[in-house]
Amino acid sequence: MASPRTQQALAKLADLTPRQIVAELDRYIVGQAEAKKAVAIALRNRWRRQRAPESIRDEISPNNIILIGPTGVGKTEIARRLAKLAGAPFIKVEASKFTEVGYVGRDVEGMIRDLVDSAIEMVRQEREGEVEDLANERVDDRLLDLLLPPPAAVTAPPNADEQPTLASAGDAGGVFVVSPAGDVKQEGASEVTQDRYKRTRDKLRGLLLDGQLEQREVEIEVTPGSSPMFDMFASQGAPGNMENFTDMLREMMPQRKKKRTVKVSEARRILLEQEFDRLVDMEDVTADALERVETLGIVFLDEIDKIAGEKSQMGGPDVSREGVQRDLLPIVEGSNVQTKYGMVKTDHILFVAAGAFHVSKPSDLIPELQGRFPIRVELKPLTEADFVRIMTEPENALTKQYAALVQADGATLEFTPDGIEEIARIAATVNSRMENIGARRLHTVMTTQLEETLFELPDGGDKRIVVNAAAVREKLKHIVDDEDLRKYIL
Repeated sequence: MASPRTQQALAKLADLTPRQIVAELDRYIVGQAEAKKAVAIALRNRWRRQRAPESIRDEISPNNIILIGPTGVGKTEIARRLAKLAGAPFIKVEASKFTEVGYVGRDVEGMIRDLVDSAIEMVRQEREGEVEDLANERVDDRLLDLLLPPPAAVTAPPNADEQPTLASAGDAGGVFVVSPAGDVKQEGASEVTQDRYKRTRDKLRGLLLDGQLEQREVEIEVTPGSSPMFDMFASQGAPGNMENFTDMLREMMPQRKKKRTVKVSEARRILLEQEFDRLVDMEDVTADALERVETLGIVFLDEIDKIAGEKSQMGGPDVSREGVQRDLLPIVEGSNVQTKYGMVKTDHILFVAAGAFHVSKPSDLIPELQGRFPIRVELKPLTEADFVRIMTEPENALTKQYAALVQADGATLEFTPDGIEEIARIAATVNSRMENIGARRLHTVMTTQLEETLFELPDGGDKRIVVNAAAVREKLKHIVDDEDLRKYIL
């Protein structure tokens, strides 16, 4: 039985029917109805499995999918939006980055470790959100203690017009007072009452909450980061066992603290992290994250076509292709993977593979691996009409993105319908004459079209930019007609 928190995560899926999932994907991705339907069913089945009788629940395998289609048609975006929609642990990996066990490089179990790291970060952020208000209150109290250390004794200022103000870090006692003229001086600490200190602290709290003390400097204790040697070693893609070993070494290193003098704004960030560390139970976070990985985890395995090849290929750089497939097989069909947080069962992790399959075919994968991806969906190449829709319909459409960038400089950017159609026509034409990179071609065309505008805008360029068909042809015609120039620019 899933834990209450995992049940809450699954409850989000209860309100998402396949039709609603497709409608949500339609907000960001144009076309590819078959692929959207396939992933929507696979996602809904995660919830359905949890509702099945316990006697058969563990026997229900995930519907692993292979998305087949050229680059730039939406394969990665579908998987990314799906994971975000489900609130599930998600990781994108490239199959070509892995090597067969025994070769230099990362082994395939590394993707499960990455998935666990992603889940722990996701759950930790959720927990931090739950205690954020309490953490901020504690940070404010600690900052006040640094700005105004509690005095051994408190004495009232001699002049009623003088008001207490901050003590600097390290002052053992006494109260600073500021005169109406702005002169600061320190009064003795022999007879000041606690009531006077409390009033002073309350005034400082008001100034702190108003952001008037952000530039003040305070002295705080911090724990230095790990050795650069360990960070460099881990970033080089060390094998899984060595990654665990480096983490163990970090824990064994003495946690020495040192004092730093920083501004209040920086101290707030450091102290907030320290409070989160105190308030968030990492053992509970780890347990929840591992359960979510096993129940809801999604691995997007890109470029799977790069490890497929004819079985006659021997030697050279292709020698480990089939070996990588055989290493993938037990993980996809279900096995236990050792991570630094414990064992993880991969039986119910959803694997979504994708590849262009220009040279190889899905049938070039070893039969056992093919059988673990029973759902195959072919994504269609994008047409000129699709490009028009991509630039206008999605909530994150390119036209809206560039309009927001231009607006930051106080200008407006407008795309006329014929201007959008001309950009779509050029992108489709270039894709047909060169490598077809799908919707990514729109980025190159739009960037080339607006390059000069974006460069001149901060220096007082035209504050109203209209992109119509004539402007597009004027800017891009010579590039499109020049094959050599087109090759390097578009």
